[in-house]
Amino acid sequence: MQVACVRVGGADVPLPAYQSAGAVGLDLCAAVTEEVTITPGARKLVPTGVRVAIPEGYEGQVRPRSGLALKFGITVLNAPGTIDPDYRGELMVLLVNHGEAPFVVRRGERIAQLVICPVARAELVVVESLDDTARGEGGYGSTGR
Repeated sequence: MQVACVRVGGADVPLPAYQSAGAVGLDLCAAVTEEVTITPGARKLVPTGVRVAIPEGYEGQVRPRSGLALKFGITVLNAPGTIDPDYRGELMVLLVNHGEAPFVVRRGERIAQLVICPVARAELVVVESLDDTARGEGGYGSTGR
């Protein structure tokens, strides 16, 4: 599948790219012109320097990078963030620092992943009742610890 993209902004950073033959996420780089510090508990919207045209029938999912989460407590706050197929603005990543120390985002640093996934559009139909299941209305931990 080909996805059209356009570079934007003043920071020249690598295009989103897979880092291994088996990777499912394209790494997104920080397109900041100056270092950005995220203090513990704080969040920052970080530009990526790219706009994309997600094909109809697909969505882009912005997901955290596991290494940043493990080493520094840095994650994507609204994970996964959804990029709709009709969005044409610059991809931005909402990072949050759950760690104990300030985290510095530098130009070109890989900050998140972009996964392109097929999606189905649903039509909700009002009915009198729903079919029964073994789980029923149990939620929020009802299936175990």
